Amino acid sequence: MSLYPLPKDIPTEVFARVPEKLRRVGGRPAWGGANRPGHDIDCFLEGPTFDKSGNLYVVNIPYGEIFKISPSGDFSIIAEYDGWPNGMKVDEKGYLIIADYKKGIIKINPDNGNLETIIDHRWSESFRGCNDLHLASNGDIYFTDQGQTGMHDPTGRVYRYTVAGKLQLLVGNGPSPNGLVLSPDESVLYVGMTRGNAAWRVPLLPDGSTSKVSIYIQLSGGHGGPDGLAMDAEGGLLISHAGLGTVWHFDNLGQPQHRIRSCEGLMTTNIVFGGENNSSLFITESQSGTILRAELPVQGQIMQSHKMIKNNK
Repeated sequence: MSLYPLPKDIPTEVFARVPEKLRRVGGRPAWGGANRPGHDIDCFLEGPTFDKSGNLYVVNIPYGEIFKISPSGDFSIIAEYDGWPNGMKVDEKGYLIIADYKKGIIKINPDNGNLETIIDHRWSESFRGCNDLHLASNGDIYFTDQGQTGMHDPTGRVYRYTVAGKLQLLVGNGPSPNGLVLSPDESVLYVGMTRGNAAWRVPLLPDGSTSKVSIYIQLSGGHGGPDGLAMDAEGGLLISHAGLGTVWHFDNLGQPQHRIRSCEGLMTTNIVFGGENNSSLFITESQSGTILRAELPVQGQIMQSHKMIKNNK
């Protein structure tokens, strides 16, 4: 017997697809050795984020590329460098803040592709492999240092890098920490633990420390686990379940509401709200190199860059 009513299905459609001219047909990049061994990889998309003009940016991890997708679905390359970019957000000035597996946390100017390192080590030790990030309202950067951690080695880390330049370790025992997002009041950080097939709830105390970290949502199945996270305007959590072709939507109590099903492949890796009413969910389906779109009955939490733009008007 189910503990909750079955979540309602929401369909998806293809919003955009990486054009053939931008695909590396027959490519065997080094990134694939640990992530898709034995497979050709023509592209692998993640990190969707919107700017104030409605342009969508995504990363092409194995080839160190940043794609810009216009509102009409046209692709262009705005940066290419020697790295493995993953999670990405637009900050209040329009810069792309990126969690890069090779380089740490970096910043790219979308107008000219110039790259700047924000932070790439802790106490002279390189990060294990940064995966995703979230921008707080005060400019702090929360990010995950996943590397190759998992249930066999639950030592993945979650950090906060403050606007004052202080790096704070929040979690050090994560089985593959991946996507992360703050609650609307920024008192709780949610973190997807891919190999633990769960989303953790990390309370943030006034002195900057954490306490009583717990498993908030326990999932099962698929050939991956929770990847990117998003938050709706009512405090509900959305979890992209890589390897299951699904995005789960839970309400602010963690009760299942919707299952958003991929109309393409199973690698639903990352998500972002957008569209005219901020109630469209855009999903990177990395297996096919497509961006999917679904219409939800709730609005998404406003992205940090858009909050700042609204506040500055």
